[in-house]
Amino acid sequence: MSEVWSVWFLIGAALVFFMQCGFAMVETGFTRAKNAGNIIMKNLMDFCIGTPMFMLLGFGLMMSENYIFGLVGKPNLQLFTSFAELDWSSFVFNLVFCATAATIVSGAMAERTKFSAYCIYSAVISAVVYPIEAGWVWNSNGWLAQMGFVDFAGGAAIHSVGGTAALIGAMFLGPRIGKYDYDKSGKVTKVHAIPGHSLTLGALGTFILWFGWYGFNGAACTKMLGIGGLAAVFTTTTIAPALAAVTTMIFTWCKNGKPDVSMTLNASLAGLVAITPTCATVDALGASIIGIVAGFIVVIVVEWLDLKLHIDDPVGAVGVHLANGIWGTLSDGLFNVESGLFYGGGLKHLGIQAFGEFTIVLWTAVCMFIVFSLIKKLHGLRASREEEVIGLDKLEHGIDSAYGGFIMAPQVMTGGQAGIGGLSAGNMSVEGGSGLSGNIPLEKAVPVTKASARPDAKFHMVTIVTRPSKFDELKNAMNDIGVTGMTLSNVLGCGVQHGNTQKYRGVEMDITLLPKIKVDIVVSEVPVDLVIAAAKEVLYTGNIGDGKIFVYDVDNVVKVRTGEEGYEALQD
Repeated sequence: MSEVWSVWFLIGAALVFFMQCGFAMVETGFTRAKNAGNIIMKNLMDFCIGTPMFMLLGFGLMMSENYIFGLVGKPNLQLFTSFAELDWSSFVFNLVFCATAATIVSGAMAERTKFSAYCIYSAVISAVVYPIEAGWVWNSNGWLAQMGFVDFAGGAAIHSVGGTAALIGAMFLGPRIGKYDYDKSGKVTKVHAIPGHSLTLGALGTFILWFGWYGFNGAACTKMLGIGGLAAVFTTTTIAPALAAVTTMIFTWCKNGKPDVSMTLNASLAGLVAITPTCATVDALGASIIGIVAGFIVVIVVEWLDLKLHIDDPVGAVGVHLANGIWGTLSDGLFNVESGLFYGGGLKHLGIQAFGEFTIVLWTAVCMFIVFSLIKKLHGLRASREEEVIGLDKLEHGIDSAYGGFIMAPQVMTGGQAGIGGLSAGNMSVEGGSGLSGNIPLEKAVPVTKASARPDAKFHMVTIVTRPSKFDELKNAMNDIGVTGMTLSNVLGCGVQHGNTQKYRGVEMDITLLPKIKVDIVVSEVPVDLVIAAAKEVLYTGNIGDGKIFVYDVDNVVKVRTGEEGYEALQD
């Protein structure tokens, strides 16, 4: 059985490593597409830079047997000098946890941090900041461990540390361009929502993190049954995030009128963070209460930071990790089945939990204040205005887009035949003619009589902007009155209603551009009034968003294939 648990320990470490993918997907989805490549790079390099730093310094500071005054280990480079005798399982396991603490910060500093500055930060937190405080908790000689401080899987040692560093980093950077409006005195007058470009990626990352969290919380288990056993840890790790998500869904539904998707995704992560320190010490009732409270905390903290303190945290890292890391650590003093206040244990254990959490947050805050101050002064922390506006992918990494080959356009809803149903990739022209391919020599072109049979013909451009779902009906109506050609474009737009704005993470959207189609028709023989009447008949519903029709005079029309102009150019 000892070998079985050793294998499970390493499998758990692999699950924690896979959580890097989850963090990357959550952050990418909750931010804008122009920075997706930069975010992927940061989440990769957190681990890759952290590995050599942890090898050289961090592991010794954290887990060395030569522990000085319960505060810090003596680096002995045993990984290089005594590899055969090294506790390899402990090294790998603590390494992946170190990477998790580092990557939490990325989300709060997203979209405006210099990549080189982020690499420097990642190296420092992996080498010094995380290993020292984690040794207090998990090295048997650490002073917090000696006091009886409980943090089974890292609610304080990992999530509170990452969340504190995220808060300090976001404060040093300031908000993204366009996030807040200011008056002449510098006071914030309006908060703008900046939605992420893919809730799908955000959801994928959330599920990956939840899956990986079974290793995060359960890897250190050495028995199957009873409180603290693997089965019980899996149970509490499931209950808390589920109830947190339900709580946030209902809370945002009641508060904003509709359930908030991104906030509910955050809530499941908040529940996982909150149960992390107590997963092996609480029962189902305790896990349920912890999860419910976490569901409220994440909404309150995310909106408080944004709307009141005006600290820009694009993914909610502070609300998820810092606030719920603190709550989860303190909750062990309340719901620990052996020493919790609500289970007859008195205030002593709660006091130890509060004191330990305070010292860990204070240590991290002081260290990161120094680190970010030095980086800002000596190297520069924030990307330039040009880099931020154009996108970090383009100017920091030399890629036009992380989604090369894709055109970001709304899909036209149509039930027509093949070739009409795939209008999601930009513009499409529906014209008459034979559709011949290849080039035809000019000498074989159709002979043209330059004199027009209708020199006095008038031409008009009719532009119709309406709902994508109305295209089939409009196309058929135009065909019925003899219109033989039209050009269709996918566009985004709205009227004075600003697109029926909603709230995103508690902030009202300024304007919502809705998918529309723009149909351009040039007519001469078909009366303009007939085109307008036919369009109005099929487009009218009486609701906002039926669309608008614009009419322009056209000076001339030229057919490229034959050179015909005027009235003849419209005939085919």
